[in-house]
Amino acid sequence: MNALPRGRRLGVDVGKVRVGVAISDPDGILATPLVTVFRDQGAAVDSVPADIAEIVRLVGQHEAVQIVVGLPVRLDGSEGSAAIDIRAYAERLARAAGQVPVVLADERMSTVVATRRLAERGVRGKRQRAVVDQAAAVEILQSWLDAQRRQTR
Repeated sequence: MNALPRGRRLGVDVGKVRVGVAISDPDGILATPLVTVFRDQGAAVDSVPADIAEIVRLVGQHEAVQIVVGLPVRLDGSEGSAAIDIRAYAERLARAAGQVPVVLADERMSTVVATRRLAERGVRGKRQRAVVDQAAAVEILQSWLDAQRRQTR
C-alpha cells in the first residue's frame, strides 16, 4: 500500500479572470479554501505573471509538496481550447515552482458543483462570485485527494 506522501497540496482552479486556490491538510484528507488571485494577463511571455508568482509564494509559505491544477475536460473526455490554455498555464507554473511537482486533475463540473454548494448555503450574487473560484479549487483538490486515497487502498 503506497500511502500519499505527507505534506500539504495546493489545488488551483484557473479561470479567465481569477485563480482560486485551495489547500489540503498535511495528511491529504481535507481541502479548504485559501485565496483568490487575479490573473495577470499582461505579463510578458518570458516573465512570471503576478498570479503564478503568488501561487509560488503560497507554496513556500505553506510548504506545499505538490500543486494540483484543474484541467477542464469536456463531458465526453475530450480536450478543447480551454484545456490547451490550462496545460500552458500549468507548464508555466511548473517552471516557476521549481522542484514542486505540478499535476493536472480532471475538473469536469467542479465550478458547477461549487456554485450549487454555495447556493445551497445561501451564498449568491457578488458574494458567490468572490468565492466560487476558491470553492472550485476545493472541489478539484478534494476529488484528487479522494482518488489518490482510493488508489492506495
